[in-house]
Amino acid sequence: MYTILVCDDDKEIVDAIEIYLSSEGYQILKAYNGREAISIINRETVHLALLDIMMPQMDGIRATMTLREAGNPVPIIFLTAKSEDSDKILGLNIGADDYITKPFNPLELTARVRSTLRRYTRLGSMTQTDQHVYTTGGLVVNDERKEVYVDGELIRLTPIEYNLLKLLVRNKGRVFSISEIYEKIWKEPSYGADNIVAVHIRHIREKIEINPKDPKYLKVVWGIGYKIENYT
Repeated sequence: MYTILVCDDDKEIVDAIEIYLSSEGYQILKAYNGREAISIINRETVHLALLDIMMPQMDGIRATMTLREAGNPVPIIFLTAKSEDSDKILGLNIGADDYITKPFNPLELTARVRSTLRRYTRLGSMTQTDQHVYTTGGLVVNDERKEVYVDGELIRLTPIEYNLLKLLVRNKGRVFSISEIYEKIWKEPSYGADNIVAVHIRHIREKIEINPKDPKYLKVVWGIGYKIENYT
């Protein structure tokens, strides 16, 4: 049984999340500001923390920084408002593992919790120490085995989908134009490539993203092309 800390200054949100996750078999601990969260994490066995960004006394950003500076590796998912995009990026950069935007779908919430826990319990020590393994967050491309994992779960891709994803993951953070992608993957001039590339991008998202309409990994840069987000 995994223990999850839920921390939000809105008691109704905390209680609702407790109902959702308890029904999935998780044990829930509750806090209402960052200081309470840190205190609980330091004295209890917590397998994952859900932290709101905006809280009194100590917000989720500061609480995460405090935990990471102390060397605490507990997985953290931020609960954020749609207007807090810059805070999402900051949170991921300082050591958060994922985020979910309020108001959230209970099914998406439980899926993100499950995938984050799976990453820490099943994926183990697979990192980018091998020159044939490329990682970003919970996404792993093992080019020696021609395998793709998301949070420890094997994902089935077609050869074209695999090569396209590998191109982006090997160059995570770099934006590729549609023409570049087409010419590198299909090895021919990119006449009328837009729809072909877009269809394959959509199929890849459907396989690697929890919510393909709000992708964590495979991002569009409007007017330019596509990239894989760089998570350390």
